[in-house]
Amino acid sequence: MSAWYVFSALGFYPVTPGSEVYALGSPLAKEAKIQLSNGKTLMIRAENQSRENVFVEKVMVNGKELKGNILSHQDLENGGIIVFSMKDHLP
Repeated sequence: MSAWYVFSALGFYPVTPGSEVYALGSPLAKEAKIQLSNGKTLMIRAENQSRENVFVEKVMVNGKELKGNILSHQDLENGGIIVFSMKDHLP
């Protein structure tokens, strides 16, 4: 359960253990930097995140807007930056 909490605090979590798919959620951390085992770095940012701004407006992965609500394992293992744009209401 603790691994699930860490994933969720970052804004995504594995749908099924061993699966290559991660569902998006609302990040608790404003920023996190993860050193990957392949030597690359994954940076995660939640822009405009606050107590009120808990809804995800859009997610950018390395400068490209993510379509849908899942990340692939490849999105993570390639490193780079994931930016969550947060707001105070649903679209």
